[in-house]
Amino acid sequence: MNERISKIYERLKKREYRNLRSDISFDDSLEYEKNNVPLPLRVSDRLKKMVELEKPIIFPEDHIGFMRTVKNIPDILTEKEKEELSKTYLLFDHALVANISSDYEYTISVGFNKRLAEIREKLKEKNTDKEEIELKAMEESILALYSLIEKYQKEAERADNKVLAIALKKIPYEGATNYYEAALFLRIINYTLWLNGNKHNTIGRFDQYMYKYYKHDIDLKIIDEEDALNITEELFISLNFDTDLYPGEQQGDNGQSLVLGGIKRDGTSAFNELTELCLRASLELKLIDPKINLRVDKNTDFKWFKLGTELTKVGLGFPQYSNDDVVIPALIKMGYKEEDARDYVVAACWEFIIPKYGMDIPNVEALAFPKCVDKAIHSKGFLSATTYEEVEKLVNKEIEKEIKRLIDKTRNIFLIPSPFQSILMKNCVENKKDISEGNKYNNFGLHGAGLSTAADSLAAIKRCVFEDKTVNKEELVKAIDNDYEGYEKLRKYLVSAPKMGNNDDFVDNIGCKLLDKFSEECSKYKNGRGGIFRAGTGSAMYYVWYSETLGATSDGRKAKESFSANYSPSLNRNFDGVLSVIKSFTKPDLTKTCNGGPLTLEFHDTLFRNQEGIDKVASLVKTFILLKGHQLQLNAVNRDVLLDAQKHPEDHKNLIVRVWGWSGYFNELDLAYQNHIIKRLEFLN
Repeated sequence: MNERISKIYERLKKREYRNLRSDISFDDSLEYEKNNVPLPLRVSDRLKKMVELEKPIIFPEDHIGFMRTVKNIPDILTEKEKEELSKTYLLFDHALVANISSDYEYTISVGFNKRLAEIREKLKEKNTDKEEIELKAMEESILALYSLIEKYQKEAERADNKVLAIALKKIPYEGATNYYEAALFLRIINYTLWLNGNKHNTIGRFDQYMYKYYKHDIDLKIIDEEDALNITEELFISLNFDTDLYPGEQQGDNGQSLVLGGIKRDGTSAFNELTELCLRASLELKLIDPKINLRVDKNTDFKWFKLGTELTKVGLGFPQYSNDDVVIPALIKMGYKEEDARDYVVAACWEFIIPKYGMDIPNVEALAFPKCVDKAIHSKGFLSATTYEEVEKLVNKEIEKEIKRLIDKTRNIFLIPSPFQSILMKNCVENKKDISEGNKYNNFGLHGAGLSTAADSLAAIKRCVFEDKTVNKEELVKAIDNDYEGYEKLRKYLVSAPKMGNNDDFVDNIGCKLLDKFSEECSKYKNGRGGIFRAGTGSAMYYVWYSETLGATSDGRKAKESFSANYSPSLNRNFDGVLSVIKSFTKPDLTKTCNGGPLTLEFHDTLFRNQEGIDKVASLVKTFILLKGHQLQLNAVNRDVLLDAQKHPEDHKNLIVRVWGWSGYFNELDLAYQNHIIKRLEFLN
């Protein structure tokens, strides 16, 4: 990076700019309710007022900038209104439109003047009251954005920042014509989405929709590679300015995922020079955002696996790999059009969604596999069972009941309208319809937590109770209910039973059956928007939440001990090696449970200290792809460093770790998540 970018980078790392923020806020929800203001107009009015409160901050070296100065975004609904809506709907995740991927390409290309003209043309048509309101809210949202840009443009002139002042006279009113303008335009959209109250705003296929601007400038020698790198790095830095304000379960859980590579809508390779430039930028900056996702397949050049591994080496917890050979056929099976499936991106963490056209909600709930096993062995049928197959049937019945409960809970979801986000999606302006009401794809996703714990528990029952007949069912239940107090010998015996992750069909096949049952049950239902329920192998935060409320399990796990994160082997168990783990977790037909959810592996950071180690890890990734794994997440960790960071946080202010589907600063995490990361298995080779 050059000297100018270095100054911006150091400012970010010091975080001193956060002191310039204001606690000022407003709450007009009661006034909105009293005057019966339609929800879309409440949202556009709130954006207007947020813009009025925002104070532009521009430093001399900023060519992109934009950082929030108002911390709090008020609600537009009163508690009474929420209570009334909750009688009919689930207000999922604060009822926010989130976790979708915008059509950046079109708006960056034509500019908001063109988008405003399109909306005003629709307003001239014969519209219903509802259509009129939604179009007016879209119009007002663009006008609010214009007020923001005017404030920034004037401040840039006042600060004698000529580059930004000149650019803001054109962007975002008109379409971008070069790479710098496109990067600035993207940051403005991203900033405004957050200011608008949207959540988990993905970046999408950056190396596709930005490539024409990059290529144009390089070919005409307007910029060279280093100039392009500097623009990319400044954009990436800007995405980190406000990460502490973005809502999520933990700081860093903000959904700013960026997808590289893969294939295009026509099936040809999508890798290009900008793909590599983004990897270089992320490698040099070492920041938590954007979170890089690399789409690959069996034909992907090994070069990309090596470049990805270089990024893993620095400890960011990405890139996360997605296998086009599995994901695209899976999406087509679910009903997505082939060209849309080829264009998939990753949502906040790992969930597969379609940019521009999708209003999928891919994370509505999670199935706790171990809880289903626990209920089965505490049922009357368990004590009377004479074969393992009878126990398996009991577990399947519990899965059926739990899926039905989750479906009933999540079938009808209410989302607050989002007129600004609607402008950035296909069909919304054309159809005069807010994105909150749905789009071309409206599927819901369910995670699956604790798969390995459940499979290991059933394997222990099958081996110890029914095959070896060395454990009495009554004694097993009693030991579990007593959290193995007084049963330590039995617990150790159960721990020695087969464990998923050792390439042992005895237990791996149990895991396959559990996933198949999960998928089968989800396929029976439709959601309230006419979409399907997609089963997935991700766990999100449920690996902590569910484990904390579950007693001991028959695999030897004690009460409240954590499940593994995502689709991974159990914690604190012995395994034959990383290749055995990969083989175990690629046995299921993962096209059936392809909502998303990576096999997550931890490698000791010493493995990456020479080229041989980097090549070995890159080869393992390639092997995972060839074995039809769907998604893979690798982390370079060092337990000693993490323990020291807990004792001396001031010495590790910028230490980054992968949590579940996102990366964050270790010292900003709750202790439960810190401790879980420390406990994860580190492979040394």
